Amino acid sequence: MKNFYSNGKLLLTGEYLVLDGAKSLAIPTKFGQDLIIEKIKEPEIIWGSFTHTGKCWFEAVFDLKKLRLISCTYNSDKEGSGEVIAETLLEILTEAKKINPDFLTSETGFMIKTALTFPRNWGLGTSSTLINSIATWAQVDAFTLLWNSFKGSGYDIACAQNNTPIFYQIEKDFSTALEMTPKVQQVNFDPSFKENLFFVHLNQKQDSKEGIAKFREHLDCAKYDIKGKIKRISEISDAFLKVDSLKEFENLIVEHEKIISSIIKLKPVKEKLFPDYFGAIKSLGAWGGDFVLVTGNTSTPTYFKNKGFETILTYQEMVL
Repeated sequence: MKNFYSNGKLLLTGEYLVLDGAKSLAIPTKFGQDLIIEKIKEPEIIWGSFTHTGKCWFEAVFDLKKLRLISCTYNSDKEGSGEVIAETLLEILTEAKKINPDFLTSETGFMIKTALTFPRNWGLGTSSTLINSIATWAQVDAFTLLWNSFKGSGYDIACAQNNTPIFYQIEKDFSTALEMTPKVQQVNFDPSFKENLFFVHLNQKQDSKEGIAKFREHLDCAKYDIKGKIKRISEISDAFLKVDSLKEFENLIVEHEKIISSIIKLKPVKEKLFPDYFGAIKSLGAWGGDFVLVTGNTSTPTYFKNKGFETILTYQEMVL
């Protein structure tokens, strides 16, 4: 039996602009996903995906030799198609085999189980943790597998592989087929005011692909200094590591929110949902869902619970 584990992720700075080379600060979370593999005699891949509570939400059987879907079951109250999930999974496995032709060449098959340690709607990297673990199993580069099967910046893959906060940046590299090279630097992000930092879930999951597509639409129509904004976001990422007061940190959050808001033409989350909140609030990743970073004090959880937001984690509870 083999067991691969990948960390979840949160992007503290650089959302959207990380795609265009902004230096971004990302943190791996204490939550992630296991990929457990056992050999079986049948020439099949029998797949089961389990929630953090141990409930099986997706099952599929694939023909190993032809890498073809035989059957699947999707157990969810939400809209979705088991076939779509199965085809996406099949695409990842197929791309891994293209990169490493020796992958999945055995005569016998596999019983595979994935197990999340966080609720699926939290947006901490259900797909990225899976892709990273499959890449490790297949002995292929996880960034290549991501870009061949999905899209995205790849910061989530970097978080899956690292146990400390990181700076993540994409460099254009025209000597490679992908034309993108990820730069990953482990950093020491351990703010003295971390007891004043909270992560609040907005009760909905944001579609990263949709968010990126909308960003590209706005960017295509943009007539402003995008390079200047990328430079300033990179400077804010650097500043996140250096600030020693909560007030300075809050000022950086407000500036960051204004920059991204000016590009994607959406109101910052504080202005939209929590205008009466006393602290600073910053979106993480695609705007409109998942977690936000909040500065506050012991009264912060009560404020958000009174607003109907029950999932509030401290910095220590979230960050690896």
